Amino acid sequence: MKKSAALIAIVMLASTPVLAAQQGGFVDPRAPKAQVHAGGFQADNTSVVTVKQAEEMKDDSWITVRGYLDKQIGDEDYLFRDGSGNMKVEIDHKRWHGQTITPKDQVELTGELDKDFNSIELDVKQVRKLP
Repeated sequence: MKKSAALIAIVMLASTPVLAAQQGGFVDPRAPKAQVHAGGFQADNTSVVTVKQAEEMKDDSWITVRGYLDKQIGDEDYLFRDGSGNMKVEIDHKRWHGQTITPKDQVELTGELDKDFNSIELDVKQVRKLP
């Protein structure tokens, strides 16, 4: 009986850090809060481009863009803006890596370009808040 209670106590203590993981995400003062989860991805062989340059690139290109997330337009969809234009970006909840981002924060997004006949979207694998 005592062994069972001790085992249960150990399991509960070991799982506490998982339950206390930091959360973050995009905070749009005009919209309800988004649910986000800790997570992250470190990419290295990508080039920093503008939205306008991304429009000319091939589908499935790995790129990095720097700019601002203006607003949330879906559960995991956001409107990204830089000095050259706007594009839709998809950021899975697990990609926020515990960061909280607002429309005033400059970000660096790294991911895979998804181009269709008349649309462009970035499937984001890493979100980094710039200083």
